Amino acid sequence: MLHQNKKIFNILLETVSEGVIIVDSHQKIVEVNGAAEIIFGYQKNELLHKELQTIIPPEYHKKHQNHFKGFIKSEVRRSMKESSDIYGLKKNGNKIAIEVELNPFTIEGNNFVMALIDDVSERKEIEKNLMLKSSALQSASNGIVITDALQDDNPIIYFNSAFRDLTGYSNEEIINRNCRFLQGEDREQAGVQTLRNAIKKGKSCQVRLRNYKKDGTLFWNDIYIMPIVNDEGVVTNYISIQSDVTEEIKSEGQRHHLEHIIKQSLNEIYVFDGITLKFLNVNYGAQKNLGYTLKELQNMTPLDLKVYDNEQGFRKRIASLLNDDSEKIEFETLHLRKDGSVYPVEVHLQLSKLGGEQVFVAIVLDITERKNYTEKLEKTVEERTKQLEAALSKEKELNELKTKFLSLVSHEFKTPLSGILTSSMLLGKYKRTEDQEKRDKHVKIIGDKVQYLTTILNDFLSLERLETGRLNYQFSHFKLSKVIDAVIYNANMLLKDGQFIKYPDNIDHLSLYQDEKILAVVLSNLINNSILYSEPHTVISITVHQDDQITTIAVEDQSIGIPLEDQKNIFERYFRARNVSTIQGTGIGLNIVKNHLENLGGTVRFTSEENVGTTFTITIPNKASE
Repeated sequence: MLHQNKKIFNILLETVSEGVIIVDSHQKIVEVNGAAEIIFGYQKNELLHKELQTIIPPEYHKKHQNHFKGFIKSEVRRSMKESSDIYGLKKNGNKIAIEVELNPFTIEGNNFVMALIDDVSERKEIEKNLMLKSSALQSASNGIVITDALQDDNPIIYFNSAFRDLTGYSNEEIINRNCRFLQGEDREQAGVQTLRNAIKKGKSCQVRLRNYKKDGTLFWNDIYIMPIVNDEGVVTNYISIQSDVTEEIKSEGQRHHLEHIIKQSLNEIYVFDGITLKFLNVNYGAQKNLGYTLKELQNMTPLDLKVYDNEQGFRKRIASLLNDDSEKIEFETLHLRKDGSVYPVEVHLQLSKLGGEQVFVAIVLDITERKNYTEKLEKTVEERTKQLEAALSKEKELNELKTKFLSLVSHEFKTPLSGILTSSMLLGKYKRTEDQEKRDKHVKIIGDKVQYLTTILNDFLSLERLETGRLNYQFSHFKLSKVIDAVIYNANMLLKDGQFIKYPDNIDHLSLYQDEKILAVVLSNLINNSILYSEPHTVISITVHQDDQITTIAVEDQSIGIPLEDQKNIFERYFRARNVSTIQGTGIGLNIVKNHLENLGGTVRFTSEENVGTTFTITIPNKASE
């Protein structure tokens, strides 16, 4: 049946370029064309009526059986070219990669399948090689770029991941651009013109350029370009290999810098030949100290500089270095200047290599000053003695301060705590309604004492932070009136009978950029002192003046004043004037005020007359210097 019109059918089979194998529903081969014979290495009669599995590798038999059954049922044409794991088996046992297109058809109720087969082994091998080469390019540590020289502006058509990582640009920002974008605005470099000339002539070249990453970071780029020429001699592409040599440049610069430092060092450094002993190089410090030029010294040896050494004795001295008995030798001698003067030196000598030859390197120290050590030692002893005496005095002063501090804390805490305890006990006795006034009196006493203790603790805390340097100022913009309002509000609770705080005029428009809390601490200390040391029925006045740079605040009171002889010590820690011994206080408030203001770039000063009053004036910059 299939062989009817066989001549026409055979002509059609042999016309098809692909290999053709026809099988029946039992997977028996019923027809094979010449292309299939070539692909599989069989003669046609060797395949006819054979199982299809004859040309399928054994490991794929089971999978093929399942696929074939499903295909016969579906009766739908199917291309298997997209599959990457289709293989055939040649007569010689070799496995080959193939692409297959299956075409089912029916003749008089009998099902057949025509398989069109291409041998793609060679193509697959080429693809594999290309993939390996691409992987190699991608894994290369150097940046690699390929450009299209046949397009306008020679754009990038390929780059590896190392180039992307080197420049910091994304794939989209690199592809189809000329490499010059890495130069930014820095295009007047000598290497750029060299590169342009090479590309214009279709030549290879290597240049070193300043390039810039996407974030603007400069890096030095060693660039090697090579043209790719087609069979007609036309440059079609350029391959560029790029290396970041920034660290190499830095190291080279550091080496040159180190050489410059040695050359310009004021210490004397000599290099002389291990055999002839002639100087090969002498730095500036040695030339300056000796009075010889480098040219003069290169005709001399170390023996020409030494007062007492002769060649035999000197060679004996350096023998231990030549024999590897020592790594370095040190000795003292006298050097002779060109003007005939001498000076003592300490020589540090070691053996080295220069161009494969043995050389000596000598570092020579002028120890003239050291030789006068007796005078210096006596002076140093005297200075150390004074320092020790000062340290002992400071230690004594510190111990006195500690004792005074403990006594102060004991007294300042004991008194208000006793007041709180007494008022608490008395409150328990006033239980009648008509005793409310007495209860209020003692509640106020307790509140005042607690407020006083809080103030002391805050002062101690501020002092400790100032001492340890743990105080970080927090600057912000604020209205001056806000701080003064808060300070006066809190101070009003401490006022004695008839005392009055006079509010400053016209300050609502004044602002500062400072540490708001610290300014409040400073003003609270000054105003609370005025309340504490002033009698009832007195006035405390606050005045404010501000110019473009400075704000000045004055707190004037009618207090008992500061004795003239005590005024020089008033800002010292724990110091209290002799006329306040019966009034509670710690002697640290003004010290805290002074330290804070000085830290903020401000000042504090005062005028005072005993039994008349005191005026404290502070200045503070309108804008803090952060």
